[in-house]
Parts: sequence; structure tokens; C-alpha cells
Amino acid sequence: MSNDFYTLKILPYAGIIIKICRAYTDSQEDFEDYYQEVCLQIWRSRAQFRGDSKWSTWIYRLSLNICLTFIKKKQKNKQHINSGETLIADTIDNYAFADESLNLLYDAIKKLSEIDRAVILLYLEEKSQKEIAEIIGTKPNNIGVRISRIKERLKKLLDGKIN
Repeated sequence: MSNDFYTLKILPYAGIIIKICRAYTDSQEDFEDYYQEVCLQIWRSRAQFRGDSKWSTWIYRLSLNICLTFIKKKQKNKQHINSGETLIADTIDNYAFADESLNLLYDAIKKLSEIDRAVILLYLEEKSQKEIAEIIGTKPNNIGVRISRIKERLKKLLDGKIN
């Protein structure tokens, strides 16, 4: 990967990539692996970007797909190794935001389903419902309702009412 490509096409969106990778990982090692893989896949797939959407939308979608693929592979490997035990992420993060409230929010977000994590991360990035739908591959009219339900679940998680 050339330094120019990384500097011009990936680095401006590093915040997006970091947030997505952080939401789908439970350790610094996994985070670094996911981040590196996302950057590598952006570089490898750059010729496939057709310009049908914004570059940032494409980066979101690619980042989400890579993280979800990693999770599925990890779950398959874990289930195979543990003879069918379910994967439960109980590890404590080795990295954190300086603001404790952000750490609590990300801990709550990690308890959501994979697709709900994607939706709320995009919502927190102030993406439109149409753009969120495009990124996750659903219809825009469902996004508003989904966001409301996710907010309610996060509120309950943060208030300690559910696990």
C-alpha cells in the first residue's frame, strides 16, 4: 500500500474505521488485526469503487463487512475448538477512550446484535437514514424505528436494567 493512498484515502476516515473495529472487538490485539485488515481490503478493493456512493459510505460498508466476516470466522473457530460452546466476549478492553462515558457507551453497544451495532454507529456518525440503509443493505423506512428501539435498549443497558 502506498503512503499516498493511505494518507489521502484511508487516514481521513480512520476515525470511522476505528469506531467500527472497536465496536466489534474485545481486545487490543483483535482491534489491531481488524483495523489492519480493513485498511488492506480498502487498498485491495479500491478499483471496485464505482462512485455510486460517497467514498465514506463505501468505507463504512467495507469496514462493517470485514468486521462481520471476522466475527463469523472467529465464532466458527471458537465453536469448533470448544465443541459447540457459544462465544461470549468477557475480556476487558486493553484500550479505552479518555472519556469514561464513551467507554460505557461502547460496552453497551457491544451487547447489541451485529446489525444493531452497525446502525447505531452510523447514527452516531450523523449519517442519514437513507445512507444508513444503503450501507447496511436495508430499506430506509425501517431505520427510524430500528434506531428508536436501539436507543431504548442502550438506555436500559446503561441504566443497568438489563444485561
